[in-house]
Amino acid sequence: MPTSAAEHAVGQGDADGIAARARGLTKAYGSGETTVLALDSVDVAIARGRFTAVMGPSGSGKSTLMHCLAGLDTVSAGQVWLGDTEITGLKDRELTRLRRDRIGFMFQSFNLIPTLSAAENITLPMDIAGQRPDRKWLDQVIDTLGLRDRLKHRPAQLSGGQQQRVACARALASRPELIFADEPTGNLDSRAGLEVLGFLREAVDDLGQTVVMVTHDPGAAAHSDLVLFLADGRIVDEMARPTAEGVLERMKRFDTVRAGSAPGDADAHPRKGDAGVVPPQAGADRAAPPKTDSGADSGTDSAADSGGVTADGGTGHVSHDKD
Repeated sequence: MPTSAAEHAVGQGDADGIAARARGLTKAYGSGETTVLALDSVDVAIARGRFTAVMGPSGSGKSTLMHCLAGLDTVSAGQVWLGDTEITGLKDRELTRLRRDRIGFMFQSFNLIPTLSAAENITLPMDIAGQRPDRKWLDQVIDTLGLRDRLKHRPAQLSGGQQQRVACARALASRPELIFADEPTGNLDSRAGLEVLGFLREAVDDLGQTVVMVTHDPGAAAHSDLVLFLADGRIVDEMARPTAEGVLERMKRFDTVRAGSAPGDADAHPRKGDAGVVPPQAGADRAAPPKTDSGADSGTDSAADSGGVTADGGTGHVSHDKD
């Protein structure tokens, strides 16, 4: 019987090699008969210096998991740590500071300020925080992403792929402990998408970063070191050293298991270690993000309302399409 990633409970002594972890993570929306359980007692650990992809069917909880791990959304139960810092229970101001100083964000929408140059967009979160960038590190990021000759350009003068590279540089600029990327290639053509995925891979291999990416694309997931598969708010499987073909095949088998169970059947909601869960190598399609409480993601409320860049170093926008 396969052991799912959800069963790998993480102890305090493992924190040195763990960038983020959750124990018993539960997230519910609504109350009473209208309650929707987006995450169901999830245990997960994100390895430091690795590229982890998160996949699952629509509504499986992919983006909800990312938002809870990043402190963008509150949890209904359970605990979440960034490194050895427990973030569940932190006040909004403390969460804002933590996200700004220790986490980088990339989203499907680039969230660049149109009146600023690429260079100004890259350093904006640090400028807001009153921090001076590490020039040597910043130059390395800019050169790795191939942006040296685009620094004076405004977003409207850049292609979609170039804009996402600027967003990637912004996420990397402060040398965060962890980068969360939510469908980072969703608005790009295949060529530009491959470039961005290649840069994320380089960020891990050459710059020592830790990346967690939510995606519905098996090809994108194949760039990662490990794929985690969610279904019905639980991590039900994982695949190490994934290939696009392997992930796609797992998706088909995974969907077959789900389709073979009538609505309401116990088997339609696989549990950790169920025989109905396909062995290591699974996959799926698109999922749904969470709601966030007001101000949870921002150092500037107006930026949160507009979806603009906040002092977090990411954006004040969190999608609400229930992934």
